[in-house]
Amino acid sequence: MSSRTSDVLVVGGGIIGLVTAWRAAQRGFAAAVVDPAPGGGAAQVAAGMLAAVTELHFGEQTLLGLNLESARRYPRFAAELTELTGQDLGYRRCGTLAVALDADDRAHLRELHTLQRQSGLESEWLSGRDCRRLEPLLAPGVRGGLRVDADHQIDPRRLAAALVTACERAGVAFHRAWAERLVVARDRAAGVVTADGTELAAGQVVLAGGSLSGRLAGVPADVVPPVRPVKGQVVRLTVPPRYAPFLSRTVRAVVRGSAVYLVPRENGELVLGATSEELGFDTTVTAGGVYELLRDAHELVPGITELPLAETRAGLRPGSPDNAPLLGPTALPGLLLATGHHRNGVLLTPVTGDALAHALTTGELPPEARPFTPARFSRAAAADAPRRSGQPA
Repeated sequence: MSSRTSDVLVVGGGIIGLVTAWRAAQRGFAAAVVDPAPGGGAAQVAAGMLAAVTELHFGEQTLLGLNLESARRYPRFAAELTELTGQDLGYRRCGTLAVALDADDRAHLRELHTLQRQSGLESEWLSGRDCRRLEPLLAPGVRGGLRVDADHQIDPRRLAAALVTACERAGVAFHRAWAERLVVARDRAAGVVTADGTELAAGQVVLAGGSLSGRLAGVPADVVPPVRPVKGQVVRLTVPPRYAPFLSRTVRAVVRGSAVYLVPRENGELVLGATSEELGFDTTVTAGGVYELLRDAHELVPGITELPLAETRAGLRPGSPDNAPLLGPTALPGLLLATGHHRNGVLLTPVTGDALAHALTTGELPPEARPFTPARFSRAAAADAPRRSGQPA
């Protein structure tokens, strides 16, 4: 049984797949999404920090450029989506405060501050007392911190719901089923076969399946994206009106070597996250994971123990070997990737949608996305092969 042909078929209905389909439809493509539950996936667990500055890690300066470009596009992107759908995305320009609890954490933050300044980013070093002036509920033991006003937040669940609506209004077709196998015809990606045996034909296929992107059957071995699941557990608390305002901005820190963040929403929700666990496709919420998040968050903001517990969830980030996304055309004609965003999927939503729409239209990535072509891994593998075999390169 065969369904109608699409110009662009997106495999995966998370926020990355949805924004790709929406932008493709705006370019005039007949676009479709295949996913049993569009709007689900990692967005249902993510905290939604748009943290290009405080998420900077040593060795990731190339990724920083893409993160900053996407952050720059966010205000217009959010306004466009809100105007189109009439839905509040929970977008807040509240800033972030990264704090240190002991001398080691303080030294690490100082190094991060130096890296930020060397990278041309704006962040302000604060004493512990200044941190508590900004956020009075912080623990007395806070030794210092970094104020970053450029880092914002959005509610990923609202973002996902709005993107579903935007796709529907743009004429994107939804096939609510699992894609089981890529169809390759005449050495070109030509569609997929779903779990019920339906063949969906397409002029171009975009694989945007998040942590599942490497598991679609039929993808040639040399094109399979090197994406792995990275588990993250999250706790959601409710801030009763009598405690508001609890925190005015996102607060984050490294406590005993583990990163923790507290993201306050305007609707009274407080999100605590997130663990980072290499446990395959396990999405079990564990007592240990929840305990560690609550313990570390309590050291930062002791008052959280008085807040009602609303939800515990676990999700899977799509990690790549260099923690950066795989975007655009692959070595198989007709197959493009939009996956591997790891901890930056929500932040990179605007720039990913734009980059994939450009690639679907022209066959090439725009300049800001070119360092993230999937070919970077195949080239690296080819260059390393002689050295691994002991032969001269």
